[in-house]
Amino acid sequence: MLCGLAPAAHGANRTGRMFTGDDSGTWLYAALYRAGFATQQTASGEGDGLELRDAFITASARCAPPDNKPKPQELAACAPFLAREFALLDRVRVVVALGQIAWNATLQHARRVDPASVPTPRPKFGHGAEARVRVRTSDGLVTLLASYHPSRQNTNTGRLTRAMLDDILNRARELAE
Repeated sequence: MLCGLAPAAHGANRTGRMFTGDDSGTWLYAALYRAGFATQQTASGEGDGLELRDAFITASARCAPPDNKPKPQELAACAPFLAREFALLDRVRVVVALGQIAWNATLQHARRVDPASVPTPRPKFGHGAEARVRVRTSDGLVTLLASYHPSRQNTNTGRLTRAMLDDILNRARELAE
């Protein structure tokens, strides 16, 4: 499972598929293809022929927040949707958090499911960080991996490189298998 921030106002809200219609999706889908999680390296929206393999993409928030900064009450209102996806997706072994907001949302979900499964001190976000947490009451622990979000701000500045994103997705593949 990959968890991002929210559907982009001019991306997923328009196209019907997470991470399409903007530069972050261009980066992400090419990386998913290279790691074997997608059948093609481009995605433009529903009906474009792309299929995900052993992957599901979701978001911490369900609406595009102003300035990509959701308020805590917005994230809290969206938390039940993320919880329902975790409940329905019973094969999740790895969660890739694309950005700190997704990292925190996943840790908060894990705390609600099983407070004892969240390590103390609470794992800090940083590209490449890993934590083992429980996201479903009936299952064992899953690995939470942190990646910088593939936003234009991160990719244009070199904060996130192609190799860095590939490393995270290859690690996710390794852990899932």
